[in-house]
Amino acid sequence: MTGVTFPRVLRSEWIKFWSLRSTVITLSLAVAGFVGVGLLASALGFDADSDETGGPDVIGLSLAGSNIAMLVLGALGILVMTGEYGTGTIRSTLSAVPRRLPVLAAKVVVFGTVSYALMFAAALVSFVAGQAIIGDAGAALSDDGVFRALAGTTAFVTGAGLLGLLLGTVLRSTPGTLSTYFGVMFVLAGVIQLVLSESWRDNLGKYLPSAAGDAMGSVVQAADELTPGRGALVFAGYLVLLGALAAWRLKRSDA
Repeated sequence: MTGVTFPRVLRSEWIKFWSLRSTVITLSLAVAGFVGVGLLASALGFDADSDETGGPDVIGLSLAGSNIAMLVLGALGILVMTGEYGTGTIRSTLSAVPRRLPVLAAKVVVFGTVSYALMFAAALVSFVAGQAIIGDAGAALSDDGVFRALAGTTAFVTGAGLLGLLLGTVLRSTPGTLSTYFGVMFVLAGVIQLVLSESWRDNLGKYLPSAAGDAMGSVVQAADELTPGRGALVFAGYLVLLGALAAWRLKRSDA
């Protein structure tokens, strides 16, 4: 359709994203949770573990707030899509962009870019301040694997938010998508621990989205865990598959 270009769709989605007060509030909560929990864990966790914590673990303490950020960003990603279905504004959006897929792509780009920038800043602040709290036993940004851990953790948190957005595109219901997201990212691993044998847990558990994402931000891997690179590939695979399903759903179903 004449006049409908991806840069224009992108600009439209950027405006919609920032026009809601809830966006600013939710992003602020994600940053505050990331940094606040990281500082609290650094102050309390290292004392509890004494000197046995070691270098790699003190990094994890400072980044402990990533789980809170992942929960908050997942909810925001869901609302980015299901909010439009709930209010009916999705019909206007898709009428303006009849091909539909540029809308999904623009939402992913806007949400992903903003989320990664903010979460990386939060991870950096949480790490630097957390290591300052820990003191001499802490790690430095220049240590091997530290910067990769920050980037990987940020990518996981951002990807979790995108997972919520894509799930929202498929399911379209805010309560249903929130329940599904929480179950997949926070409950499924525990269920597997309870119902499967040890061999199945070891072989299957590390390929869950949550386990693959955790591997992305790790510095030292246990023998039964994925490497950061493999964890990134597994988690990216989930996003690609869900993205394809979301694109099909958006293209083939009525608004």
